[in-house]
Amino acid sequence: MSVDGIFERAFAPLAAAVEAKRIPGGVLGVVDASGARSVRAIGSAQLVPTARPMREDTWFDLASLTKVIFTTQRILALAAKGTIDLDAPLVRVLPDFVQYNVDNWQRQVTFRQCLGHQTAFPGVFPIYTYGTDPNMLRAFVLQHDWPAGPAVYSDLNFILMGFALERLEGKTIRQMDPGPGFAWSADPAKAAATEQDPWRGRVICGEVHDENCYALQGSGHAGLFGTAGSVLDFASGLLSGKADPLIRKALSDKRTHGWERPYIGWSGGDHCSAGTIGHTGFTGTGLWVDFDKGRAWTLLTNRVHPTRHFDSGIVGLRRAVGDLVNGE
Repeated sequence: MSVDGIFERAFAPLAAAVEAKRIPGGVLGVVDASGARSVRAIGSAQLVPTARPMREDTWFDLASLTKVIFTTQRILALAAKGTIDLDAPLVRVLPDFVQYNVDNWQRQVTFRQCLGHQTAFPGVFPIYTYGTDPNMLRAFVLQHDWPAGPAVYSDLNFILMGFALERLEGKTIRQMDPGPGFAWSADPAKAAATEQDPWRGRVICGEVHDENCYALQGSGHAGLFGTAGSVLDFASGLLSGKADPLIRKALSDKRTHGWERPYIGWSGGDHCSAGTIGHTGFTGTGLWVDFDKGRAWTLLTNRVHPTRHFDSGIVGLRRAVGDLVNGE
C-alpha cells in the first residue's frame, strides 16, 4: 500500500482524539524507504492563554526523543570512533563520579547499561528541587548516593551520558549542534505549547518542558525541539542505511541500544515487524522505524497542554495509529 493510502487510515484516530478533546492537536507523518511521505496537522498548537492552530511545520518539544535522536547517536558515534568503550564504566570519562566512595556501585555502571536502562538508578527524581545553579546540580547528580533498585527506565542514565558528552566535547549540551532541522528552543509563535507549569508560573512554549532539563540548562535526556519534517528526515536517514547497527541490537526483551523494540503492549502497536524500533516522549511525541517494512512514522502531540493531570488517552492513541500504519 502507498504511503498516502496508509496515511489516510492512520490519521483517523488522531482526528478522533482531537474531536473528543482528549488532546489539543497533533501532527502525523509517515515516510517510506524511497522517501515518499505524507504529513498532516489537526487541532490547536495552543489553547491558553490564546488559541493558535496546529500546522504541519509546528515545532514540538520532543522530550525523550532527545535520548534517541541526539544522545544515543552521539554516544554510538564516539564508540564507533574508539573514543569510548561501551562496556567501560562512566568513570573513564567522569572520574569524579561518586569520588568519595570508590567502592560505590555507581562507579561500575557502563555506557551500554545506561543505553539499555539496565542500571539500578531510580526511575524519576526531582533534581530541579535541589537548586537553580546548573553546575551545582551537576555536582549533586555526580556525588549523590543514589539508592540501588531494580533496573527501570531512568532519565538518570541519559543525564549521566549527557555529562560525559559535555566532558568529552568541552562544551554544554546546548552549545552542541543538535543536528539538521533540530534546535534547543523554538519561537513560541511557531511552537506547540506544553504545560501551565506551577513551578515556573507560566504556560511553557518554545522552552523545554522537562523540569530537570530546564534546571540543568540542557541535558542528555530531554530538551530537543523539532518538526514532523525534521523527525521524518532523521528517520529517512536511518532507513537509507545510515543507522548504527547497534540501535537494532537487543539488550533485553524490551530494549536495544537507546531504543525500544516490540513487546506485548508496546507503543508501536501489534502489527509492526520484529525489526522495528521506537521511542516516545512525555510531552506526547513518538517515533517508530520499521526496518523490515521500510517505513517510519511519527506522531507529535501536545497532550500535556494545558496540564499533564488529565487522561489524554495517548497510550491507546499511539498503538491505534501504529496498528493502522502497519495493518496490511
